[in-house]
Amino acid sequence: MSRTLPPLHQAFVERVRAEASRTPWLTALLAGGSYIHGGFDRYSDLDFVVVVESGGYSEVMATRRQFAESLGDLLSAFSGEHVGEPRLLICLYGPPLLHVDLKFIVADDLSRLVERPAVLFARDAADIEGRLDAAVIHWPERSPEWFEQRAWIWLHYGAAKLGRGELFEAMGMLAFFRDQVLGPMLHRRAGRPQRGIRRMEISDSAASELLVRTAATHDADSIRDALSAAAGIYLDLRDDEPPRETVVHMPGALLEFLESTVVRT
Repeated sequence: MSRTLPPLHQAFVERVRAEASRTPWLTALLAGGSYIHGGFDRYSDLDFVVVVESGGYSEVMATRRQFAESLGDLLSAFSGEHVGEPRLLICLYGPPLLHVDLKFIVADDLSRLVERPAVLFARDAADIEGRLDAAVIHWPERSPEWFEQRAWIWLHYGAAKLGRGELFEAMGMLAFFRDQVLGPMLHRRAGRPQRGIRRMEISDSAASELLVRTAATHDADSIRDALSAAAGIYLDLRDDEPPRETVVHMPGALLEFLESTVVRT
């Protein structure tokens, strides 16, 4: 498949491909994210999957920053434990600035994937393509029960922070709720994989207009209105695929709590 990338990104891809071919422990280099889904622009990240010989994996993980440094002017890098992915090295190169993710795996890890990556380089192309053909590719969709069990706790958390006068915390919870609950449910309604809210303004203007109602300013009344709107939008989206059991006393108890909050100053 032919892809047109911005010059900065294309040059980096070619540099990584060349480095991969001369790195003995590297058996394949794959690309995911926008590289395969489209919508690539000058603001996009580059998402690489680095397939490593299984016998040397521990050593590679211990020295992976050196590999990252070999690819260009590395400004900073850290591992992805905060997103539950310690195999990931998140890198910033430049200037000009470029965000690059490097995930280090072994070939057996290709049996279960969330997307089919593009093969940029492989020492044994037939083996890698065969593994990708046989892989179980499944985006981790969340169940109606997953949303219901969490939604009211998270909304109450935001309301409690509002009542305490911790407005930034309450605003942060609203952003988290959009990303973890409302965004995925809006994608579910549209028949798309349950991703967060990235590109929502571009892909779904009606959904974006709903989410605007949950975007508060640093003001108690604005946050209270946004939390109430978030609860209402959640209820509407919940009707698409209702959970087997709903949390009792909701939304009434939450709305009553919201109305009773007296913001501390």
